[in-house]
Amino acid sequence: MDKTVATMIENLKEKTGHSLDEWKNLIAKEGLTKHGEIVKYLKETHGVTHGYASEIGLKVLGSDADSTTDTDGLIVSQYQGKEHLKAFYDKLLGEIQNFGGDFKIDPKKTYVSLKRKKQFIILNPASKTRFEIGFNLKGVEPQGKLEAEKPNGICSHKMNLTDMSEIDSEVIGWIKKAFDTAG
Repeated sequence: MDKTVATMIENLKEKTGHSLDEWKNLIAKEGLTKHGEIVKYLKETHGVTHGYASEIGLKVLGSDADSTTDTDGLIVSQYQGKEHLKAFYDKLLGEIQNFGGDFKIDPKKTYVSLKRKKQFIILNPASKTRFEIGFNLKGVEPQGKLEAEKPNGICSHKMNLTDMSEIDSEVIGWIKKAFDTAG
C-alpha cells in the first residue's frame, strides 16, 4: 500500500470520526455504489475533506490499485469501448518516463494516478472521444490548453484532448511542471 494512503487509513478515525469499517457500514446503509456519490455524501453530510472522502470511496468500492492484484486489468477495463484512446495514455507515459526521476503508476477503476511525493496528474479516458489529463498545479493561473478545474477537487486543472496531434510541447511542458512540483 502506498505510504500516503497507509497514513491516511491509520489516521482516518482521528481525522474523520470513523474507522474505514465504520464508513463502509454507513455507506452501505445509504446504498451508495458510485465513487462520486460516496464522495459527495461524505463531504456534504459529514464534512469530510475531499482527499479523505475520495480515498474512503475507493476503499469501499475496492476500485483502487491497493484493493486488487490485477492493476493491469484496471487499465485494460478503462479502455474497453475506447481502445483508440489507449495511444494517448501510452504516449504520455512514455514522455513522462523521459523526464527522469521516480514516479508511481497508481491505477484506479476509471483513471490512472501518477505520483511522486504527491499526485501530479491523472490520465483518464473520459469519454469515447475525449482523453482528459488532470493536473495538480494549485496556485497556477489557467492558460493555453490548461483549464481550471473545480475548486478543492483532486485536480486543480485539466486538459481535454481529442486528437493525438494535440500532445505537443505545451501539454508536455505542463506535465513536466506538475511532475517537478510533486517531486
